[in-house]
Amino acid sequence: MKYIVIATHNPGKILEYKAILKELPFKLLMLNDLNIDDEPEENGRTFEENAVKKAEFYSRFTDLPVLAEDSGLEIDCLNGEPGVFSRRWPGYKATDKELIDLALRKLRGVPAENRGAQFRVAVALKLSPQSKVVTAEGILRGRILETPSANMIPGFPFRSLFYVPALNKVLGDVTMEEEGLIGHRQTAIKNLLPLLIE
Repeated sequence: MKYIVIATHNPGKILEYKAILKELPFKLLMLNDLNIDDEPEENGRTFEENAVKKAEFYSRFTDLPVLAEDSGLEIDCLNGEPGVFSRRWPGYKATDKELIDLALRKLRGVPAENRGAQFRVAVALKLSPQSKVVTAEGILRGRILETPSANMIPGFPFRSLFYVPALNKVLGDVTMEEEGLIGHRQTAIKNLLPLLIE
């Protein structure tokens, strides 16, 4: 059995990666499985910088391949906010409800046609402590609703506000299988598949 470390403490994210990587012979491990509690400072200016920083940081704790990511929401009419500051948008580490309320407040009065947005993810793969980091990016386009979906996923607040025209659904209501077809993480991983297969 081959192992790959997904650099997260978020069990929801692990489920998503299991769905994306189900065709490959990997057993996915979380940071919790390796008793890793340390975290790097995410002070990069881009998602890619933060993803690379995480991959480099966590590869110091293991000889296994490490896959790290940084992702967030970019709202067109807010010049890409919250971007890399998605969780810390108000200037501190906000709760899910605080982030939803802030997004709705900033977009109050903005018509549907001007509420375009996208989820962007940068994925960084480091196959060993000695190898170079390889990165890939994925984007999922949609728009921000005026009221959130009733289905709120803990740790993923903006999904309840993000409507995906390609599926005619709110992202929070999308199944793993549906997201696997068009999701931003799926797009990024596809670009790394040749390296993972090799």
